[in-house]
Amino acid sequence: MEKPLWAPWRMAFIQEAPRPGGCIFCDFPAEEGEEADRRNLIVHRGATAFTILNRYPYNSGHLMVVPRAHLAALEALPPADFAGLHDELRRAIEAVTRAYRPEGMNLGMNLGRPAGAGIADHLHWHVVPRWGGDTNFMPVIGDLRVVPEALDAAWARLRVAFAG
Repeated sequence: MEKPLWAPWRMAFIQEAPRPGGCIFCDFPAEEGEEADRRNLIVHRGATAFTILNRYPYNSGHLMVVPRAHLAALEALPPADFAGLHDELRRAIEAVTRAYRPEGMNLGMNLGRPAGAGIADHLHWHVVPRWGGDTNFMPVIGDLRVVPEALDAAWARLRVAFAG
């Protein structure tokens, strides 16, 4: 019998899925071109940082802003890379605001596995648009997150928002 789509096993599957070798935050931007960016969910590239959609978003438009330097410690970023990362973060907030018109936003950086970092060896900011009442019973009862927009649609929407 096929497992239902809403079953709690889905979250366990995501959490236990084999991770690709290497670092996606290094490998994905090494691929160039719009087709690669769409496949890898990169919505914008800056000189020292880039912005990528989260493949397992908390809300529609959930982005990660990532320095190109493969570092785990924020204080290890050279000053120019630190400034570039925060300029990219500012641009990401502006793009999310244009594209989604959220009522609020969560910004966060999890440093280290004990702090919740899924990719602990490469710094990244999370940008999560929020609206009043955007939580529901699904995560509590079904161990499932409902996001009303497909990643490909979010990618297209945010590419346009970054452009303009």
